[in-house]
Amino acid sequence: MVVVGGGVIGLTTAVVLAERGRRVRVWTRDPVERTTSAVAGALWWPYRIEPEALAGAWALESLAVYEELAARPAETGVRLVGGVHGGTRLEELGPWAARVPGLRAARADEYAGGGLWARLPLIDMAAHLPWLRERLLRAGGTVEDRSVTDLAEVQAAVTVNCTGLAARELVPDPAVRPVRGQLVVVENPGITTWLTSVDHTAEVSTYFFPQPGGLILGGTAEEDVWSLTPDPAAAEAIVARCAAIRPEIAGARVREHRVGLRPTRPAVRLEREVRPDGRVLVHNYGQGGAGVTVAWGCAREAAGLAEAAAS
Repeated sequence: MVVVGGGVIGLTTAVVLAERGRRVRVWTRDPVERTTSAVAGALWWPYRIEPEALAGAWALESLAVYEELAARPAETGVRLVGGVHGGTRLEELGPWAARVPGLRAARADEYAGGGLWARLPLIDMAAHLPWLRERLLRAGGTVEDRSVTDLAEVQAAVTVNCTGLAARELVPDPAVRPVRGQLVVVENPGITTWLTSVDHTAEVSTYFFPQPGGLILGGTAEEDVWSLTPDPAAAEAIVARCAAIRPEIAGARVREHRVGLRPTRPAVRLEREVRPDGRVLVHNYGQGGAGVTVAWGCAREAAGLAEAAAS
């Protein structure tokens, strides 16, 4: 089997297949450290992903895995960290929320504006993506730096398409669209909790995540914007919004600017397609801003579709 795409969706899917005894090759246009997944702030939470019912189930499967991986944070890059989703109410969320351990209303001393407090997986992608690659290699899989211009050129009985935004051209699937996200990484002035204040209909939001490489500040959600060049004005506004909540952020030294394009779709595409030549293509893409959140749930479902086709 060939898995096309070396981001978190592709690598996790390949790991599941390889650990079930399948011979798996990952073809990735970019080294895993330079995929869109590498840019992610990577807090576990179903964000900008549909359909909600399926996404909630995939997310809960992934949550259980991340809770186990958090026992080895230095190795896996996964930690359990407390924080607040500002302005979020439990009744606004789907049934999945009732199964998130410890999710409760935030106290006034935790966030004055009200919201939900939780202790959730926060994933350091700089560590997690290489760890996934090594786990795949230990299971007998391989990773090849190889660009694909047409999925038909993959000469495998079963191909798993985890190409994210590139699926727009490769499938082709015009329903996949970019949602541009810009982040600023600053030296952490001592903040140990995360916070989000997100309006899912707005192009800007406010959040910060303490990661080993610095405090990640966000963010933007600009639909159909393809530019990967950081916007200085947007960066300044991001810092200002975060500093309005935690004033110590205002004086923090900027380490890095990041831009990523979330592969958003009206609904995740996770299904099997039989090509005219009889070969099978399993699609697993369109997770938008929640790729890390649903990675393991989607991977297991995609692996099941691929195995059924191979048997």
